[in-house]
Amino acid sequence: MVDKRSIKAALNARSSHFLSFSLHTYDSVTSTNQVLWQLMQEDMPAGTVVIATQQTAGRGQWGRQWVSSQGGLYLSVAIAPNIEARDSYLLTFATAWGITQQLRDLNIPVEIKWPNDLVLNKLKLGGILTETKISHGKITQAVIGVGINYSNPVPTTGINMESWLVGATKALPQTIYSIEILAEKVLLGIESGIECLSQDGVDVLLPKYTSLLTNIGERVYLENVSGTVVGVTSTGCLHVRTLNFDSKSVNIPDLFLPPGTISLGYRNSQKL
Repeated sequence: MVDKRSIKAALNARSSHFLSFSLHTYDSVTSTNQVLWQLMQEDMPAGTVVIATQQTAGRGQWGRQWVSSQGGLYLSVAIAPNIEARDSYLLTFATAWGITQQLRDLNIPVEIKWPNDLVLNKLKLGGILTETKISHGKITQAVIGVGINYSNPVPTTGINMESWLVGATKALPQTIYSIEILAEKVLLGIESGIECLSQDGVDVLLPKYTSLLTNIGERVYLENVSGTVVGVTSTGCLHVRTLNFDSKSVNIPDLFLPPGTISLGYRNSQKL
């Protein structure tokens, strides 16, 4: 089981306390998001955290199964954002930027794959699943779930932190030598991302998020239209600048693809 005391001690030493973390650790759970929603039904407050090193029924975006083998970091945080329901994607963007920046500050070159994946060496390091409860058009409660490959086995499209660090440790002045340190950095990243969103808004957050996107310049295809990813809009859509290769068609407008419209995968060229 993850050592809760060491994570708590490290968090208590931070200068900013935008979120008041309360840690609940487990060896194995069905899903950290599911367990946290159950705790929230028992009136656990915002800032409650569930951490496990295995999930037996992990979930990914759009109902996909998230393989959650022993040795990974699976973590969920409860927040009370009180933002418009249509802006739920911003919670994922804020989390992705915050965690990625925390790891990059340790000279670990993590990037973001739109909209919710963390990548290292172009391979999947982790992912984010945000779930919400809405009242009168506002998100009153949210659970942000994060899965990071630490020492668990991964598919050919994935990478775990431990294996990457083996080859990089000599070059790094600081490193993540335990899953507890990784959990601390993930929590600090979630906190800094949500704080940025809450205090500075989307106009500040979005450029930070976009600057760490691995997809910029990537080619995508839709029927007879080819395009290049150039950014993300303030509504969370992927902005694709079109390149018409059908001589009979002219003036094809740029594409603005909402999350879930296209799976970018882990290859150089993708199709819708």
